[in-house]
Amino acid sequence: MSIILCRQENVTHPFFIEHLGVFVHTSQELCYAIYNHPILAMDGFIDESLLEFIRDELGMGMTALKMERWMKSGENRDELLFLFLQECDYYNTAEINRLRKTVSALRKLPPLEYAKQKADYLFGFRQYGRAIAGYEKILESFLAQKADESFLGKVWNNLGSCYARIFQFRKAADAYERAYVRLKDLSVLERIYHLTRLDESIVLKERYQSIVTDSLKESWDEDFARAGEAAEESEDLVKLKQLFEKDPVRRAEGARQMLETWKQEYRGMA
Repeated sequence: MSIILCRQENVTHPFFIEHLGVFVHTSQELCYAIYNHPILAMDGFIDESLLEFIRDELGMGMTALKMERWMKSGENRDELLFLFLQECDYYNTAEINRLRKTVSALRKLPPLEYAKQKADYLFGFRQYGRAIAGYEKILESFLAQKADESFLGKVWNNLGSCYARIFQFRKAADAYERAYVRLKDLSVLERIYHLTRLDESIVLKERYQSIVTDSLKESWDEDFARAGEAAEESEDLVKLKQLFEKDPVRRAEGARQMLETWKQEYRGMA
């Protein structure tokens, strides 16, 4: 059994990590965030505001100075992550070397794959707006024209899942359809079918009617019912049902209010 002695840091203004939606109050928490979520700390994470937090709130002025000098040197900025971890002495040398390998492997990924992994990571942390921006940037990229159909299908599928999470069902259905064209995966059609159950304005297109047999619909309806039973206690689901019982004008206003509430919740998540 080992004991980690935590630094006593009287932080007045915690640092908010937007990509994770969390506030950090200590150097140990900041180290943990960097070490466990490196893909979110590799591009633009260390900036003037973070250096100010390290210097003024954590009382690590010398560390902040070293990091600032490194930034001005134009050298590999990934080294700043390792420098901070070493200064905090929270992770040992072997652990930091493992992180080096992880970061190096991520840097070696093709640009589009790297961008997708980052967007996928944001999706996993319910940062749907940022994930959507990431997926859309991939699809708008010149490099995407050279990407294989399977890769693009996965991007469209994940984009659809993001839109579905924020209840933009029509955009979700469009993204899922683009995913199905490339993947020919029945599970994608099932997602579209479920959307038709959530929004009456969405209709399964005629070209898919011969594919979606009655037996498939029955199976998908059972899946939909099970999902509904599992989530029946969800407050968000109750609000959603109430929302879609309203007329179109009130529905749109209700959706706007709900989305604004969720945005505030995500920003303030601790």
